[in-house]
Amino acid sequence: MLKNYLILLLLVAFYSCKKADAPPPPQINTFYKETVTADDRKTITPDEAQTYHVNKTYQYEYRTGNPGNYEYNYDVKGINDKGDSVFGNINVQGKYGAGILMDSIAEIEISTEWISKGKLKANDKKGNEYNLIVK
Repeated sequence: MLKNYLILLLLVAFYSCKKADAPPPPQINTFYKETVTADDRKTITPDEAQTYHVNKTYQYEYRTGNPGNYEYNYDVKGINDKGDSVFGNINVQGKYGAGILMDSIAEIEISTEWISKGKLKANDKKGNEYNLIVK
């Protein structure tokens, strides 16, 4: 009889306990951005300055960040879809990046994507396409 009451008490206690909500995941403070913008190449934040690195062996101008999450800065040159020469500076993180190109008329804000080693495809806000190489 006592055994039955003990089992009943345990069952009541088990089903009457409220399930605690899981705490929200912790927020990670980081200076890494989800996407690279053209303005990223203009300034280096204090956090980025701590990891600023130049190595003349490689084609990038400088890099910031930590292993697995680097952001690289490159000087580029190439042609637009009309065959005119363009040049500029971009920041790239992973496969994608952004920057500014100069042609004979104005500065052009672009987004970029690696297509092979040292070669990028870029597009501006008007839909114009550019073929670029790293200088």
